[in-house]
Amino acid sequence: MHDSIKRDSRIILQGGGDRLAGPHAVVLAGGKGVRLRPYTTCLPKPLVPIGDEHSILDIVLSQLARHGFRSATLAIGHLGQLIRAYIGSGHQWGIDVDYRQEDTPLGTMGPLIGMLDRLPDEFLVMNGDILTDLDYGALLDGHRESGAPLTVATYERSVKIDFGVLETDGGRIVGFTEKPTLGYSVSMGVYALSRATLAVYPEGQPLGFDQLVLDLLAAGTPPGTFPFSGYWLDIGRPDDYDRANQEFDLIKDELLPPVPSAVSPPVAA
Repeated sequence: MHDSIKRDSRIILQGGGDRLAGPHAVVLAGGKGVRLRPYTTCLPKPLVPIGDEHSILDIVLSQLARHGFRSATLAIGHLGQLIRAYIGSGHQWGIDVDYRQEDTPLGTMGPLIGMLDRLPDEFLVMNGDILTDLDYGALLDGHRESGAPLTVATYERSVKIDFGVLETDGGRIVGFTEKPTLGYSVSMGVYALSRATLAVYPEGQPLGFDQLVLDLLAAGTPPGTFPFSGYWLDIGRPDDYDRANQEFDLIKDELLPPVPSAVSPPVAA
C-alpha cells in the first residue's frame, strides 16, 4: 500500500448526503468495446479474461486496494448488469464499490459531472481497459502536491517513419532526415483530477478528455504530467488482447505482486 495515502473517511454534508474524503477512484467501464469484438459481444470489455484466473477489472481493483484506495465508483453502461453481478460490493478485493449508470455516452469526463457532489477534492480517474504496474497512489499524491487542475499519466511512444522526411521552405528543400524515429508523450488513460476543475461544466453534457485539456490550456491553467516507464498496455484491439494474454504469465508478478507468506516463529525445544 502506498504509505502516504490515508484510508477512506466520509464528510457528512448538509441534507443528509455524504462525500468521500479519502483516496477514491472512478473507473470508466461503460464503453461498448466495439474495436475488441467479437470478445465484447457478450462481455463488457473490463470483464474479458486475462490469463486463467483474472479479468481486467479484477486486476485493476486489486491494484487500487494495494495502493491504498478504499473506495471506487464504476461508471457502467454497456452490459453493466454483468459488471454489477461480478463485482458486487467490491469487498472481495478489499475496496468499497458503488456504481454510476451511464444511459447516454458522455465521453471520458462527462460521467464525472453528475457525481461531483460525492467525490473528494482530488481523485483518480482511469479507463477500465488498461494493464499497467503504475503506482496509482503516487500519481494521486503527485497531483495533490503540484496544484495542477489535472494530472495525466504519460508514456513515451516512438513512431518509425518509413520514408525520408523533407523540410521545405519557399518551394526548396532545406533539410532532410532519412527514415527518422519520432518520440511522443501519450496519455495512458489514467488521470488525477481536482473536483473544482469540473465544477464549471453542466451535468448531462458530453465532455471528452481532449476538450477538457484544450479548455484548460485556453484558460492558462495547463495540466500536469506524471511520466511513467514501466509496463502499460491499452487493450483496445484484438491484437492488444492477444498480446496481454501472451505476456501475462511473464508480468503477473509485476501487476499483482504475491503477498508475502507469514513466517512462523521457531518452535521452542
